[in-house]
Amino acid sequence: MLFSDRSGGHLTTPTVRANSWFDQALDGAGLERMTIHDLRHTAASLAVSAGANVKAVQRMLGHASAAMTLDTYSDLFDDDLDAVAVRLDEAAARAGVLH
Repeated sequence: MLFSDRSGGHLTTPTVRANSWFDQALDGAGLERMTIHDLRHTAASLAVSAGANVKAVQRMLGHASAAMTLDTYSDLFDDDLDAVAVRLDEAAARAGVLH
């Protein structure tokens, strides 16, 4: 568990009340207000940026299927299309297909 109460149990969802433990932690770290879901999206973004494939991101986020991950985070994989095009061009050049 990432955040626990003093006895090791679950903390109350931070969106239940204003100035929650999460808000106080953000303030203490000098960060802008955000939600736990924002952290989840950031984790997915960082994983994709690091080159994780959709199945790895699916497992990390606990999604039932890779399709669900793609439906939710497909915009994060857009840069992959450019990388694939570059690799295909390089492969074609090595194979002598391009003039």
